[in-house]
Amino acid sequence: MVYRDDYFIRHSISVSVVILRAWITHRYSGGDLNVKWEENLLHAVAKNYTLLKTIPPFERPFKDHQVCLEWNMGYIWNLRANKIPQCPLENDVVTLLGFLFASSGENTGIVKKFPRFRNRELEATRRQRKDYPVFTVSLWLYLLHYCKANLCGILYFVDSNEMYGTPSVFLTEEGHLHIQMHLVKGEDLAVKTKFTIPLKEWFRLDISFNGGQIVVTTSTGQDLKDYHNQTISFQEDFHYNDTAGYFIIGGSRYVAGIEGFFGPLKYYRLHALHPAQIFNPLLEKQLAEHIKLYYERCAEVQEIVSEYTSTVRQGDRRQEACDLRNSYLDLKLRYGRPSTCRALLWEKELKAKHRSLFQALLEMGLVTVLRNQSESVLEIGGRIFEKAVKRLSFVDGLHQISSVVPFLMDASCCGYHKASYYLAVFYETGLNVPRDQLQGMLYSLVGGQGSERLSSMNLGYKHYQGIDHYPLDWELSYAYYSNIATKTPLDQHTLQGDQAYVETIRLKDDEILKVQTKEDGDVFMWLKHEATRGNAAAQQRLAQMLFWGQQGVAKNPEAAIQWYAKGALETEDPALIYDYAIVLFKGQGVKKNRRLALELMKKAASKGLHQAVNGLGWYYHKFKKNYAKAAKYWLKAEEMGNPDASYNLGVLYLDGIFPGVPGRNQTLAGEYFHKAAQGGHIEGTLWCSLYYITGNLETFPRDPEKAVVWTKHVAEKNGYLGHVIRKGLNAYLEGLWHEALLYYVLAAETGIEVSQTNLAHICEERPDLAKRYLDVNCVWRYYNFSVFQIDAPSFAYLKMGDLYYYGHQNQSQDLELSVQMYAQAALDGDSQGFFNLALLIEEGAIIPHHILDFLEIDPTIHSNNISILQELYERCWSHSSEESFSPCSLAWLYLNLRLIWGATLHSALIYFLGTFLLSALIAWTVQYCQSVSASGSHPTPARAPRDPTAPAASPAVTPAADASAQDQPTVTNNPEPCG
Repeated sequence: MVYRDDYFIRHSISVSVVILRAWITHRYSGGDLNVKWEENLLHAVAKNYTLLKTIPPFERPFKDHQVCLEWNMGYIWNLRANKIPQCPLENDVVTLLGFLFASSGENTGIVKKFPRFRNRELEATRRQRKDYPVFTVSLWLYLLHYCKANLCGILYFVDSNEMYGTPSVFLTEEGHLHIQMHLVKGEDLAVKTKFTIPLKEWFRLDISFNGGQIVVTTSTGQDLKDYHNQTISFQEDFHYNDTAGYFIIGGSRYVAGIEGFFGPLKYYRLHALHPAQIFNPLLEKQLAEHIKLYYERCAEVQEIVSEYTSTVRQGDRRQEACDLRNSYLDLKLRYGRPSTCRALLWEKELKAKHRSLFQALLEMGLVTVLRNQSESVLEIGGRIFEKAVKRLSFVDGLHQISSVVPFLMDASCCGYHKASYYLAVFYETGLNVPRDQLQGMLYSLVGGQGSERLSSMNLGYKHYQGIDHYPLDWELSYAYYSNIATKTPLDQHTLQGDQAYVETIRLKDDEILKVQTKEDGDVFMWLKHEATRGNAAAQQRLAQMLFWGQQGVAKNPEAAIQWYAKGALETEDPALIYDYAIVLFKGQGVKKNRRLALELMKKAASKGLHQAVNGLGWYYHKFKKNYAKAAKYWLKAEEMGNPDASYNLGVLYLDGIFPGVPGRNQTLAGEYFHKAAQGGHIEGTLWCSLYYITGNLETFPRDPEKAVVWTKHVAEKNGYLGHVIRKGLNAYLEGLWHEALLYYVLAAETGIEVSQTNLAHICEERPDLAKRYLDVNCVWRYYNFSVFQIDAPSFAYLKMGDLYYYGHQNQSQDLELSVQMYAQAALDGDSQGFFNLALLIEEGAIIPHHILDFLEIDPTIHSNNISILQELYERCWSHSSEESFSPCSLAWLYLNLRLIWGATLHSALIYFLGTFLLSALIAWTVQYCQSVSASGSHPTPARAPRDPTAPAASPAVTPAADASAQDQPTVTNNPEPCG
C-alpha cells in the first residue's frame, strides 16, 4: 500500500479509501485480544476515526530492496518499470436486443451471456455487489395475449446449476408481472405487481434494482408520459452474479415465452436508473407501427368472419327447422343450387374497406360451411388461402399474384400464416409486386410469431447471414431455428399434413431427375413388380418411398406399412423385420402389437442388425423400466456404430439413472450426445446446439455460430419445407415454369442451399421469366447466397467466379473476388477451378500469396507464373474425372511444348545450325543459277510455299464452364423409422 509494483512486489494493495479507527476500552471489560474488534468498538469508552489520504498506485515510490538483479533481468524490468497500464474503455451498458423479435409463445427464446468486465475497476465493482445488486433493465414489448399457462417468460437468468437466478421476470395469466429473485441464503423470493400491462400496444418496461428496492415502471404513449409505477422494498439480501449463467429472452425448455413481440432491450449492469435517465428508443419505429396497424386491421377481419360464421349457423338451424315441415325446401336443398349469403347487414364503409374478404365469404357455399359446427376463423383463413394458391397454380400463375395478394392478407389476418410467408417472400423479392422491404419484414415477423415454419426459417436465415436489412445476430437466429428444429422430429413422425422428405436433388443432375417418379411412373411400377415377386430390396425401397414421401411419390404410410409387413413376414431381411417391429411398437397406421413386435425385434437383432439391438434397449427402457438391461443393449449397439444408442446412453447419464453411476453426469451426457450428433442423430444435434448456445458445460465452450449451424441443419429437414421443394420439382419436371419458379423462390428464401442453386439455374434457363416477374437479380442473388452456405457445391463457386470475372448486369468486374471463388472451387477438388485460375494467369492476372497459401502452393518453390501454371495444370489433370484426354491434360501438354520450344530457340546450338543451313542454301542457289544460265532454259514459276512462320493453333480462352458434371451429388441411404 506504500510502494509501487516492482520485480519483488508484484501486486501491491490498491485502495480508494482508508479509515483509521481508534478507541479506548476498560482493561477488564473488553480488551481481550481474542475478541473481534467490532465487539471491542461497541464497548469502547471513547472512540474516533479519521480518513487517510491514499496515494494512487502509480504515484508511489519504488522500494529500495538493496538487491542487485542480474543484468538481463534488470534490463527487462527497466523496459516496463515506468509504463502505466491503460484500463480498457468499457461501460456497463449491454444491448441484449437491437431488433424486433417475434415470440410465438412456445419454448424457444434468445440466449445471451455476459462476460466479465475487461476493465479491472468495473469488474471489482461487479464482484462487490453480489449481495447488493444495482442494475436496470429496459425493454419494449407488444403483447397479443396474456399468459395461457401459470407463467410465461419475459427475461430471466439461469445459473450454472440450471436454476432461476436474479432477476427473473415473467408474465401471469391475469397480466401482472411476476418478479423473482434468488436470496443469499439460498431461497427464492417473488413478488407480483399490482397493475397489469397493456395488450396490443407498444410499451416500455423498466425495472431497476438498488439493493433491496425494486422500481417497476411501464410507459406508453408518444412521449412515454402515460405510465404505471410501483416501488417494492425487501429486507432480504439478494444474490446476484450476472456472469455465472445466462439470460433468456422469451421461452426456453423451462417455461413458454410470451405471445407477442420484443423490441430493443438494454441492460445497465452497474446502475439503478430512473426511467427519465434511460436511453432506449424504439429504433424500428416504422416497422413497429406497421405491426400495430396490422393487428388493428386483423381485429376487424376476425370480427367480420366470426359474425359471418355465426349468422350462417343461425340461418342453417332455421333452415333445418323449416325442412322438417316442408318437403319442398328439402327437395330444394337436395337438388337446387347451394344458397349463398347475400343479405348480411354490414356497414357500407367496412364493406368497401374489406372488399376481398366479403367477396371470398360470399363465394363460399353455405352448405360447406354449415355442416362443420367447429368451423373457426383459422379454418376460414385456410379456405381463403387454398383458393388463392389454386389461382397461382395456373399456367400464368405468376401473373395472378397481384390479384391474390388481398386474399392472402385476409388469410393471414385469420391466423393462417402460410399466407403470411407468401406475402413476405412476394414483397422481399418483388415477385410481380412492387418490392417493399418493410412489408416483407412485417409479414415475416407476423408469420414467425404465428410459428409458421417457413417464416421462422426465413427470419433465422436472414439474421444468421445479416442480409436484406436484418442485423447479424446469431443468438436471435438460433431462437428462430431452434423453434423449427425441435418440431422437426415430431413432424417426421406425424402421418398427416403437407409434408415430404427433404431430398438433395439438383436440377443440373440429369441422372437423379430421371429416377423421379409417381405412383403411375415406370420406376415405381417396376419396384412394385419386384416387391410383389418377393424382392426384399425392392420391398424396403418401396416402403421407404411411401412412408416418407420420397422420389416424387406421395406420402402414404398405410400402404408403406403393408409392404413393411409383407417383407418382414415373408423374407428374412433384418431391416424389413426391424422396420415392421417399430411400426407395431408405436402403432403407426396399424394396431399396436407389443408381443409380435418384440419377437420380430429379437429376430432382427440376432441377425446382427445394430438398429434392432438398440431397439431392444429402447424396449427395456420404455416398457420394462429395466435400465441395466437397456444400458447393456445400448452399449453393444454403440460399439456397432449406432448413433441412436449413443444418444440413449446420454439420456441415461442426463437423467441420473445410468446403472452403477450415482447422480447426473452432464459432461458424459454431452459427450454421448456429441457422438450421436456426428452420426446424424437429430435429438443429439439439438442437445449439442443447446450446450453451444448456453456455454454452461466446460466441454462445450460457448459458440453461438456453431449452435446456429447445427439447428439450421436440423430445421432444414422439416417435412413442410420438403413439401414446398417437392412441389417446385414436380412443376419443373412437368414444364410448369411459373409454378416451379414460385415454389423454388419460397424454398430458397428459407435459406436452404439446394433450392437457392436450383432457383438460380431456373433463372438461367428462363431469364425472360425471371426478368419479368422478379425485382431482384435472380442469378446473382441466389448463387451469391449459396456460396456462403456450409458445404456449398463447387459449381456455385465457379458460377460466382464467372459473374465476378465478366460482371453481371449492375455488378462490376472484380478479378480479386473471381480468383477467390475459383480457388474455393479448386480447394473442393473441382478441376475446373484449377483450370480457370491457370487461364487467369495466362491472361496476365497475378494470384495473391494468400490464395496460393490457401491452395497449399509454396511461393518459395513456385516463384514465377510458369511454375505456378505447371502446378495448377497438373492438379487440374489429377482432379479431372475424364479417362481420356481432357482440357487440363491438353493445356498441360501445350504449356510444356511451349516451354521446350522456347528453350530450344534460345540455345546456342540453333545459331550454329542456322548459320550452316543458310550457307548451304546460298551455295545451292548460286549453283542452281549457274546451271540454268549454262543450259539456256527458262525457269517456270514455283508455287508459293506455306508460311512457316504462321502461328500454331492455340486453345482459346473461354469462360469457365458449368461444373455440374464434375460435381455429381451422391445418393445417400434414406432414413428408416427407428426407436
